[in-house]
Amino acid sequence: MKFSSVAYIASYALGAAALPGSLDSRATPTIYLAGDSTMANKGANDGVTDGWGQYLSKYVTVPVVNKAVGGRSARSYTNEGRFTDIANLVKAGDIVVIEFGHNDGGSPTTATDNARSDCPGTGEETCKSGKDGSTVYTFGHYVKAAAKTYIAKGAKVVISSQTPNNQWEGGVYSAAAPRFVAYAAQAGKEIGTGASYVDHFQAVSNMYKKRGSSAVNALYPKDHTHTSPNGADLSAQAFAQAIKVALNGVTPIQPLLKSGNPTVW
Repeated sequence: MKFSSVAYIASYALGAAALPGSLDSRATPTIYLAGDSTMANKGANDGVTDGWGQYLSKYVTVPVVNKAVGGRSARSYTNEGRFTDIANLVKAGDIVVIEFGHNDGGSPTTATDNARSDCPGTGEETCKSGKDGSTVYTFGHYVKAAAKTYIAKGAKVVISSQTPNNQWEGGVYSAAAPRFVAYAAQAGKEIGTGASYVDHFQAVSNMYKKRGSSAVNALYPKDHTHTSPNGADLSAQAFAQAIKVALNGVTPIQPLLKSGNPTVW
């Protein structure tokens, strides 16, 4: 039996989303987050602080899966198989945000190696763990290796610099950035196609400078690293704003931002 043109048009209107190759047939991308306690749900698990990752869903139009874990560095996240866990989930078109730095410092060559410290350097330098003799790589190596795995699966990667510690601690503003901010920027550049960079450190710094000493100190109820839920939400807003204004160039998250997001710096 032949369909009439009217029936065809009606069926098209109702079922266009299912047509192969149509724009509507493409799966909605998912944003995956890889990071430490400053990004993780409930942050440091102390009951008073929180990470910014889950707040990002308030400012984007797609699902966000927060795979950040407290106490992790690029090295330990790698060695625990957590980057691999994300690789097993991502599909073409998804986006992975990688943000580390707070736990990556220290010396891995000592007998008290904490299994988090990266080998010093910005390239393919290696060290030997002073505790178990295992090979330790640089921050850039771990981040780039993970990113390239996701890109090979058709995903996009956003390398994000770490959030700052309390820059108004003691009542005097300090914008000094730890070396891992520059390391993250370098990794994003060296990965090349499929990767972009967001200077989250700078975005939050801009926000903190604008808010002032009293308001920023109130965001740190426990220490100078972990923020309150309000502070975590503000860090997510600063991240979204950095993407909106293309602070470090265009990222694949930009078209996924909600309209009317707050301006915090």
